[in-house]
Amino acid sequence: MTSDNQIGTLAKSVQTLTFLVVLLIIAVGFMFVKDYTGSTSEKTLGETTAVTTTPVPAVTINRKQIQALFNKKQIHFGDKNSKNLFVEFSDPSCPYCHFAAGMNPELSRSQGAQFTLESDGGSYLPPVVKMKELVDQGKAGFVWIYQNGHGNGELSTQALYCAHEKGDFWAVHDLLMSNAGYTLINESLQNDKANIGQLVDFLASVTDAEALRSCLEKDKYAKQLQEDMQLAQTFQAQGTPNFYVNTQNFAGAYSWADMQSALR
Repeated sequence: MTSDNQIGTLAKSVQTLTFLVVLLIIAVGFMFVKDYTGSTSEKTLGETTAVTTTPVPAVTINRKQIQALFNKKQIHFGDKNSKNLFVEFSDPSCPYCHFAAGMNPELSRSQGAQFTLESDGGSYLPPVVKMKELVDQGKAGFVWIYQNGHGNGELSTQALYCAHEKGDFWAVHDLLMSNAGYTLINESLQNDKANIGQLVDFLASVTDAEALRSCLEKDKYAKQLQEDMQLAQTFQAQGTPNFYVNTQNFAGAYSWADMQSALR
């Protein structure tokens, strides 16, 4: 027979083991909750990483606020009194901005059917292409504003501002938003001023190389980028790309098919 002392010892051992197991479960659970409820989360996108922030309450943007963006400081095209007005908050280093721009079919294809271009056999209609078409037809106005969505786009955005001075925004934009541009921005430039020469050489075929070099070396538009990001906060542009079609907000790389209902 088992003695009372042996039974007591066994009971204490079971209690101790149970206590340790409970502690282990609590510790693991705490680690999971801490990771899941962080202020930012990351999801792998091929060789890229998209960062999403905690949602904030939406604001109501009116037409006058959109029209006020058509000023000397901002990159804009068309008339602020056009029937339809578009705003894009963007980052040349952001993969989703490349999807929306429609100039990087290689990156789009790598993400499967959702972003495969219609011109490439898919169903995705890049909204920036459609917006530019309407602007070129005199039917809309468009504003482009920088928002830090991926971390490597500051130097290339300054190049966009420099090129805009020369009337070369779209030519530079389209080259930067190509697959070669995406690779250069994220793997070589990485906002390092020591690499300005690489960026100038890459864009030399579509804009004045010496003017671009001088503009970049002087950090002419560094302050403007900070002002752009403040505007993004005012418009609560969380992440990139972020669009307004008139006063309706589209946060993300929507297909134009899902946006055109907001046209007037």
